[in-house]
Amino acid sequence: MGGGDWSQLRDDENGLTAVIEFLSAFTLFLMILTAFMSLAQLEMGSNDTEIDQVDQAVVSGLDRLTSGSGWFVPSDGDAGYDYANSTEDWHLQTAEIIEDGRVQTGLMANNQLDLDRVEALSNVTLASFSKGLGLDEDLTAFLRITIHASDNETRNDLVLFEGGANLNMARMASTASSTVRMGTELVLITLEVHDASRGNENLIITEVMTRPISGGPEWVEVYNDNAFATSLYGWSFNTSSPSTSNEVLMQQGVITGHSVALFTGSLSSQEQGNASQMYDLGQYGLLGTGSMNLLDDVDGTVELRFTREGQTNPITISKAEWGGQTGLRMQLNQVIAWEGGSTLSATSWSVESSGTPGDVFFEPSNAS
Repeated sequence: MGGGDWSQLRDDENGLTAVIEFLSAFTLFLMILTAFMSLAQLEMGSNDTEIDQVDQAVVSGLDRLTSGSGWFVPSDGDAGYDYANSTEDWHLQTAEIIEDGRVQTGLMANNQLDLDRVEALSNVTLASFSKGLGLDEDLTAFLRITIHASDNETRNDLVLFEGGANLNMARMASTASSTVRMGTELVLITLEVHDASRGNENLIITEVMTRPISGGPEWVEVYNDNAFATSLYGWSFNTSSPSTSNEVLMQQGVITGHSVALFTGSLSSQEQGNASQMYDLGQYGLLGTGSMNLLDDVDGTVELRFTREGQTNPITISKAEWGGQTGLRMQLNQVIAWEGGSTLSATSWSVESSGTPGDVFFEPSNAS
C-alpha cells in the first residue's frame, strides 16, 4: 500500500471520529433540553388557560383570607355603597346588612386567626364570600377550617367551619391550604375554588303545623343545611290542596348558616324556640292564624322552590305532603315532621303529637 493510501485512511478515521463526537455532543444537548423542558412544564403546570385561572384564583383568595382582617362597605340605601362608613369589623354586622353591602371576609386579627370572624362566616352568603375573594362570576368556593395541632389532643382535627358549593357538578377545581396560629393552636385553612354553581340550595322544610290550637298560627319550619348563609331572593313557597293553590315569591331575607327560620301566619303569636329568623307569610295570604286556616289539615302540600339565575321555571328543593296516598293523617295540634332522607319522599316524614318550632334535632351536613 502506497503513502497516499495511508494518508487517506488517516483522514477517513479523523473524519469519522469528528462525526461521532458531534453526534454524541448533539445527543447530550437533546437530553439536557428534554430534561429542562420537563422541569419547566412541571413548574408552569398545564397550558390550559382555564385551569391556570382557577389555580391563580385559589392562591389569591386564600391570601385575602389569611393576610388581614377584611372589610365591609355598607349599602347607601340607593343601589350604591357608603364607602365613607366602611369598616374592618365586618364580623359585627348582621346577615341582612352584609347581604345589602360588600364584604371581604378576612379572618385574621393581630396576626392570628380570629374565631369571632370564623363564626361570623355564617352571616355571609356564598355569593358574597366568593365575590369578596375576587373570584370571577363563573367560579365559586368551598372552605374548610380545622384545628391542625393543639395541646389539647381532643381538639385536634376539630372542624371550626366547613361549607360552600357542591363540587359534584364542577369540571375543574384547585385547592390551596395555609396553616395559621390561633393562640397556642395551629389551624389549617383549606380553600377550594371550582366552576360549579354558587347556589347553595340546601334549604329544607323540617316541620309544618297545619291545625294549631287556641287560635295559634300555622307555620313552616325551614333549616339552612349549609355553613354559609342563604339569601331568600329567588325562593318561593307553594301551598296546595285538592281545592286550592297559592304561591309567594320571596323578595328579601337571609337565613344564616346552619340555622332555623320560621315562616308563620302571625309574627306576634308565633312561638320562636331557637329559630334565628321569623318571616310573616300571613300578610301574603299563604298561612293563616286563629279561625283563618289556609292550610288544608286533611290533604295538602307545602313546597319550597328555587329559581336559578337565568331560568324561569322554579325547581322544587323540599316538599312536605300529607293526606292522600301518603298515609299521614293529622289531627288538632299535630305536625308533620321530617325524619331525614329526601324531603321529596313521603317516607321521610312522620306525624308528631306536638310541634317544636325553631328546634331541629339532627346533625348538619355540608354541600361538598
